[in-house]
Amino acid sequence: MAVVPYKEKTSGKKEQVAEMFDNISPRYDFLNHFLSLGIDILWRKKAIRMLKPHAPKEIIDVATGTGDFALEALALKPNRIVGVDISAGMLEMGKQKMKKKGVDHIIDMQIGDSEKLLFEDNTFDAGIVAFGVRNFENLEKGLTDMRRVLKPGGKIVVIEFSKPRSFPMKQLYQFYFKSILPVIGKLISKDQSAYTYLPESVDVFPDGQQFLDILTQVGFNDVSCTPLTFGISSIYMAEK
Repeated sequence: MAVVPYKEKTSGKKEQVAEMFDNISPRYDFLNHFLSLGIDILWRKKAIRMLKPHAPKEIIDVATGTGDFALEALALKPNRIVGVDISAGMLEMGKQKMKKKGVDHIIDMQIGDSEKLLFEDNTFDAGIVAFGVRNFENLEKGLTDMRRVLKPGGKIVVIEFSKPRSFPMKQLYQFYFKSILPVIGKLISKDQSAYTYLPESVDVFPDGQQFLDILTQVGFNDVSCTPLTFGISSIYMAEK
């Protein structure tokens, strides 16, 4: 049974995730940085540095949200970045952000579904996702389609929450994620379900070796996992 934000509704995970992000989009950036104490910015920078040796010119940012990871990827000096998301609300915030920063000619924000990307096979040099793969309705399908649009030898870089396994970080993390984060999230975003869904979706996500196994199953090679900040998050890297 898939974990969904609005348990009382009958719509599928995809529709509910889109609705949730539409609801919280005006406060999403602030909450993201506030709840992670800004560490999420450092995680994105590190992930982009790992891509640097490959010098990708065409990049797709799946589940782009408001485009923070796409903006970070400008450090790679690409020709084009396409940000794709199922939430129109998040994309609207992202488009405004790109325009304000004067980078909307490089970063193109588009509505789209990770499982049915509207691009030809072998289009991109790299695919990036930050905190989005656990929201895919069908994880394997989403990763398979990302692989399809990559050129042979193209790289995928995924940042995702993982579960710390050692004392005391494991206990602190559980307390923060389950007791503090939903309360702050509800107060600021006015959407209680969104920040209850977050710890629940992290709980069921196949992190670490399990995720590497899935990447291998869908056809990626040279898979690796780099834990971040006591195992709170991980950067996964793989090659088509």
